Amino acid sequence: MSRKKAHSPTLNCAELTDKSIVLVGLMGAGKTCIGKRIADRLNMDFIDADAEIEAAAKRTVPEIFAEFGEQAFRDGERRVIARLLSEKPRVIATGGGAFMDEETRSRTRKNAISIWLKADLDVLLQRVSRRNNRPLLQVRDQRETLKNLINQRHPTYSQADITVNSGNEPPGTTAEKVYEALRQFCLALDSNTAAQQ
Repeated sequence: MSRKKAHSPTLNCAELTDKSIVLVGLMGAGKTCIGKRIADRLNMDFIDADAEIEAAAKRTVPEIFAEFGEQAFRDGERRVIARLLSEKPRVIATGGGAFMDEETRSRTRKNAISIWLKADLDVLLQRVSRRNNRPLLQVRDQRETLKNLINQRHPTYSQADITVNSGNEPPGTTAEKVYEALRQFCLALDSNTAAQQ
């Protein structure tokens, strides 16, 4: 669910006045945890796309997968993210498969700055083992499943505007890396704009 805030980013970045920040990456990369911290730092609202999907469907993500299948979940996910991106700017944490959808990537490019939280296999495995509510990990060999997802999804995640490595450091450290990467991204944009004038 969304946390309400007046939008006045602390970064001096024209891009942030009318665009959302979308966090992408595999399950366990820290999108929700880091997203909340970045939203606080930038004085923006935070919203978790999976929570919005659950609210719209009146079911949990595992229930949607079990009752209707993955394709129905992906269709709902696409619609919910399209709605979130059409509304006011905010920080949005997306599910691991959301950015794999071409339509969602296109909308994200147009309406947001995308940040890939990249974590290695061991970090992801350690984090996802703390919870058993991930439909794609209801399997015997979670390591092999995550390894396959890395192979399938990392090339697409690499299309994000910014990549930040999310390791075993404290969340505050990762959030600081994301903030700094955003700052550098904004500086580069401002430079390009100035050069074209």
